[in-house]
Amino acid sequence: MKNFLVKTIANAGALAVAVWLLDKITLTGDSTGKEIATLIIVALLFGLVNFLVKPVVKLLSLPLLILTLGLFTLVVNALMLLLTSWLADKLDLSFHVDGFWTAVVGGLIISVVSWALHVILPDGD
Repeated sequence: MKNFLVKTIANAGALAVAVWLLDKITLTGDSTGKEIATLIIVALLFGLVNFLVKPVVKLLSLPLLILTLGLFTLVVNALMLLLTSWLADKLDLSFHVDGFWTAVVGGLIISVVSWALHVILPDGD
């Protein structure tokens, strides 16, 4: 349970940094509390998408991953961020990623910040 909580906090922090750095990734709310709640829900949704969908996409794109020496992972991460944005829209959450290239840069930012936070934050092991 502690590991799940740490990963959710890391995802929320990474998403917050991406929202802060990129103008085309938006998170809106009436108050700071609502923005934080939306950010945590989107982080949970992003974690769920990465847990359920990402392994299937990586398996199906394995030849491209091998051919590009792993650089296709940037595209897979962008697609996961776009899927999270689409699901957030369907769930009436105020999180939106505008465009594929914004998702590529956002996915890169989220990957780097999430990795850094996982190094800093304690895990359940």
